[in-house]
Amino acid sequence: AVPMLAARVPTVALSSPRRHVRGKASIASKKPAARVVATRAMPEGPYPELAVFDLDACFWDEEMYTLRDIVDPARSVRGNLGNGVGEGVVSAMSGNTAITINPGALRALQDFHAGKYPGMRIAAASSADTPLAVRIGRSALDVLEIVPGVTARAVFAIGWPEGFDGNMQIGRTPPLSSNKSQTHFPILRRETGVGYDRMLFFDDCNWGDHCAAVANGCRDEMTGLGPVVVRTPRGLHVAEWEKGLELYRERVEKRAPAEPPKL
Repeated sequence: AVPMLAARVPTVALSSPRRHVRGKASIASKKPAARVVATRAMPEGPYPELAVFDLDACFWDEEMYTLRDIVDPARSVRGNLGNGVGEGVVSAMSGNTAITINPGALRALQDFHAGKYPGMRIAAASSADTPLAVRIGRSALDVLEIVPGVTARAVFAIGWPEGFDGNMQIGRTPPLSSNKSQTHFPILRRETGVGYDRMLFFDDCNWGDHCAAVANGCRDEMTGLGPVVVRTPRGLHVAEWEKGLELYRERVEKRAPAEPPKL
């Protein structure tokens, strides 16, 4: 059973996005970081406190279980990252297969890196099939860039304490499993201090309806609500990212207390 948390918003010193450059993400620290400690001090804002991305066929276009080679940084493909940010690594090569971040995920992380979503941080929940698939996925995160010189892994580290990796739940080796509602999300809640009802989750759901399982199986003890979920059967595109933000905003507005009548 996952212990109940008394809080949600981190009070620890957080890492700065300016320090996360290519190859220099918070994973540089070998010392395990403590779990994030949170309080209930902050009211609910218009953005999710935690945006959670499935990786394979959602965040990026490939399924890691089909690949056999750790990404080779020397063979990275450079190109236009879009959104007016410039040129960087657009594809990571695993053997002869190019791994590319889907447009909605790329836009989401670019805007997040630019500070457009106050109070939000990001996480991964992937049930990659094998330890090799996990290693390939992590090697891709260390190479693919969001803005020039800043890797995806570095952007996932923004807002967390130095050395913290609890927001990256990748694989199905115990304590993880193929069931994200039973393992990945309870661990994310425990490690990040964010309540289920303040999460937004994207998953392709092509190998089972993970979105329904998480929405129904991971409910906040106080509100009875689970994460807002969005299915991305063709990968995460910009419209689906925007849909997720809108669905979360609508939930917040419905829960907001009515203003007292003006006298």
